[in-house]
Amino acid sequence: MKHFFIVNPCAGGKSHVDDIKGQVAALDIDAEVYVTRGTADATRFVGERCREYGGEALRFYACGGDGTLNEVVSGAMGHADVEVGCYPCGSGNDYVKYWPEADFRDLRALTEARTVEVDVMRVSCRQSVRYALNTLNYGFEAEVCREMAAVRHKPLVGGRMAYPTGIVRSLAHGRHNPCRISVDGEIWREGDLLLASLANGRYAGGGFRSAPRSENDDGLLEVTAVAPISVVRFARMIGSYKSGKYLDSEKLRDVVSYCRGRRVTFESDSEFYIGIDGELLCGRRFEVENLHKALRFLVPILA
Repeated sequence: MKHFFIVNPCAGGKSHVDDIKGQVAALDIDAEVYVTRGTADATRFVGERCREYGGEALRFYACGGDGTLNEVVSGAMGHADVEVGCYPCGSGNDYVKYWPEADFRDLRALTEARTVEVDVMRVSCRQSVRYALNTLNYGFEAEVCREMAAVRHKPLVGGRMAYPTGIVRSLAHGRHNPCRISVDGEIWREGDLLLASLANGRYAGGGFRSAPRSENDDGLLEVTAVAPISVVRFARMIGSYKSGKYLDSEKLRDVVSYCRGRRVTFESDSEFYIGIDGELLCGRRFEVENLHKALRFLVPILA
């Protein structure tokens, strides 16, 4: 089996390249370490290697954050005999929090791990198709993603503080977002929203348990929407949102909506942003389909 370690040299605010190369060199495996050169380079690299080694068993390890993992998954989709793992060294690393007992930073255990089959979101806009493994965000949270990108590498407000910083910076302009959301062909919510999200994973923003009921292999998306609320009420909501208790809060029952579905559409009269695993896309209509158990993902606890 061939192993490929795709390293984002900017993940987590510092380079992990030398450390990962040293760890890989100590393993008795057929391996290649590739250092990405920019946005979407990991997707290109994985796709090219899948075509080059077509029919062989391949493992790709995303060494970075959720954005790097997203790119690796996007390159691997549609190719047989391919498995994907994650060595989390970014600032968020939310997807792997689904398995709190697993040590994804143990490279030897990761390379020897068995796989689980997990769901993947296919996101279509115009003629383009993208994939999301963890979450898709609309409204306020997409604005937070935009602000996070601006501060991610800055001292004090960046790194693990990027998500809280993004929240504060988005409060002034991101609380009213007009949209129509359809779930499995029926209009579910229409009008102004604070935010809406789809999830297969359970965490976002570096540890916010935004989808506490999610199962990443049940074929269903967790769909959540929150109506616009005041800044004061929003501030009171943050604690329950981070802990994942907001879906059961009596105090938020009038503004929080929840359902599950296989196909979800977001549309608006004007262009808007969505975030997929933290990466931003812009359009007027997005169609999202959950692909049931479409990816084999490496979890070291199962080794």
